[in-house]
Amino acid sequence: MAAAEPETRTLLAVRIRGAVRIRKGIEKTFQLLGLRYKYNAVLLPNDPSTKGMLFAVKDLVTWGEIDRPALTNLILKRGCVRGKGRLDEKLLQTTLNFKDASEMADAILTGTTPLHHIYQKGLQKVFRLHPPKGGFKHGTKRPFHDRGELGYRGAAINQLVERMT
Repeated sequence: MAAAEPETRTLLAVRIRGAVRIRKGIEKTFQLLGLRYKYNAVLLPNDPSTKGMLFAVKDLVTWGEIDRPALTNLILKRGCVRGKGRLDEKLLQTTLNFKDASEMADAILTGTTPLHHIYQKGLQKVFRLHPPKGGFKHGTKRPFHDRGELGYRGAAINQLVERMT
């Protein structure tokens, strides 16, 4: 038997739909997740409370397990440090104490450095993304498992993030 892959400790959630006419409870959940605007993405821990919040807003977001190359690309292209602007190699070394973006991605994915410690060092929680290149392949009002774009999509989140960075 092949060894099972370790469970991913980090999820990436991307808000797909806007804020017109949503209930107050859903709006509060978005505030707790840090997804205030359309095309914002956040890294979240893979735990039951986070999954519960994502399930509550499943009709407006998509999420899945991010892999190392996609996370490295996201950090380099869309990462920002509070008060200092775009994240580059120099800011990674001085502010966040990582050698490069791939080392930071490894630390996040393996859980050796919890997300809240990285946010305390100055990394902004929200990654502002572009709309996907080529548009959405399916409808933004249907779940992913039903040929749509919303809800849980597993490893397919990596292709979407690649098109949005």
